[in-house]
Amino acid sequence: MKHLLNLLAAVALLVWGTHLVRTGILRVFGANLRQVLARSVGRNRVNAALAGVGVTALLQSSTATALIVAAFVGQGLITLPLALAVMLGADVGTSLVTVIFSFDLSWLSPLLIFSGVVLFISRPSTNVGRFGRVLIGLGLMLLALRLISEATQVMVQSPVVRALLASINSDLLLEITTGAVLALLSYSSLAIVLLTATLAASGIVPVDMALGLVLGANLGSGLLGVLTTSRSAVEVRHVPLGNLLFKCIGVALAAPCIGLWLTHLRPHLGPTVSTVVLFHLTLNLAMAVLFLGLVHPIARAATRWLPKPERGPAGNRPHHLDPSALGTPSLAISCAAREALHQADVVETMLLGILTVIRTNDLRLAEDLRKLDDTVDELYSAIKYYLTKISREALGEEESRRWTDIISFTINMEQIGDTIERILIDIEDKKIRKGRSFSEAGMAEICELHARLVDNLRLGMSVFLNGSVRDAQKLLEEKARFRDLEHAYAATHLSRLSGNTVQSIETSSLHIDLISDLKRINSHICSIAYPILESAGALAPSRLRSDVLAKDGVTS
Repeated sequence: MKHLLNLLAAVALLVWGTHLVRTGILRVFGANLRQVLARSVGRNRVNAALAGVGVTALLQSSTATALIVAAFVGQGLITLPLALAVMLGADVGTSLVTVIFSFDLSWLSPLLIFSGVVLFISRPSTNVGRFGRVLIGLGLMLLALRLISEATQVMVQSPVVRALLASINSDLLLEITTGAVLALLSYSSLAIVLLTATLAASGIVPVDMALGLVLGANLGSGLLGVLTTSRSAVEVRHVPLGNLLFKCIGVALAAPCIGLWLTHLRPHLGPTVSTVVLFHLTLNLAMAVLFLGLVHPIARAATRWLPKPERGPAGNRPHHLDPSALGTPSLAISCAAREALHQADVVETMLLGILTVIRTNDLRLAEDLRKLDDTVDELYSAIKYYLTKISREALGEEESRRWTDIISFTINMEQIGDTIERILIDIEDKKIRKGRSFSEAGMAEICELHARLVDNLRLGMSVFLNGSVRDAQKLLEEKARFRDLEHAYAATHLSRLSGNTVQSIETSSLHIDLISDLKRINSHICSIAYPILESAGALAPSRLRSDVLAKDGVTS
């Protein structure tokens, strides 16, 4: 029992080390890895596959690569066939890492763990500290492999263990199933292949059984991607489904070749460990070569088996907040930003509809627009909840600032939606139901303010998306102009009242409230500019950096 517990603890340590390396690399290089993939996959399938090899060699997890690439497809950044080419390369990358770890590198373990702990403790919240986590993970993986080897040398003598392994070794399908289940449980096919190679080298697992377990681990990594993205959008789920199809075909073709591998190639491969890991590498290399030309048919099959649902009334619900992206903080931030823009699109629809309601007195349209405020509120809550699930500790300085910007942006959009709802209620109660209308001059003023407001909202969305300092400064300048117009139009409205214009008198309260509410909306829009200017050093705390900002600071 003691030796079994030692073995289980060593396996757990191997899985944990793999997890530390994967999460550490994502935290340090997450944004750069996304940029590498985004630049590479846009060219051709070969470059996409090579990008998959490189990124996965760093992440040590084809599943992590699958989640990143699947999110890209869901966002429309790359096509499904190119994403599948990346996944073929990702499997090769995992195999290369397995080959490297198959060498006796146990002497590196103490150095890596010591260095990693020093870096992590001394600078825990920096990229240096996060890289220390990577070193700790690598050291733990090497240590775990040595512990597994030592534990199995004792267990191999047990008659019970031999009988259990003999029962599994009698059925190739059972071996494949066992390998797949182990990969699912450990969340890492890499860890299972390394474990299998170590067990085979110790003699506790026969070589032919080890190769069957390797096939199962390969299949399990494909199942893992499908299960991880099961609650994501359909577009996201196409990538792991297509990758699983490749793996199923590859395993079906490779299973009958195990005997040929052992008969003709094993005598030339040296140690048992080399036989196992090189089989894994050869399998994935062969799949990459054979299937790279089949990415388009497999992509069509995946989309046919998992068709996109028709957009119904729920089309305004969150559809960019991919839960599978939460493991990659930089990617999750991007998903939240896209959903925030979706929220702004709904707000723009509400804002555009105000003028139509004023002109046509359409109560049905007013009601529909007011219902959209519920959608804006739901999107705000969904984005806020999604962002709270992103580990702030895992975010770099830039990503942390972006996190704050998204929260601020969504709050402003939610408040704009509430203000528009109040405007629509006032128009219904004070204008439409009482049969009143604005004067021609008053209507022209409202149209002018409304047009500027729509332009400013679109400019604000651009500032949020691109972070342009020049556009942010322009947005604040528009705030000053809008305020001046609001004051001027309030004065002209009072002049019309003094002239006893009937329409102006009847709609006076509504007119004053309306231009005041439009100004309030504009203030929320212009608030988008402040974080951009502040982070760029173009906004002093007192807002007195320029004449425009000085004027704004005095009156706000």
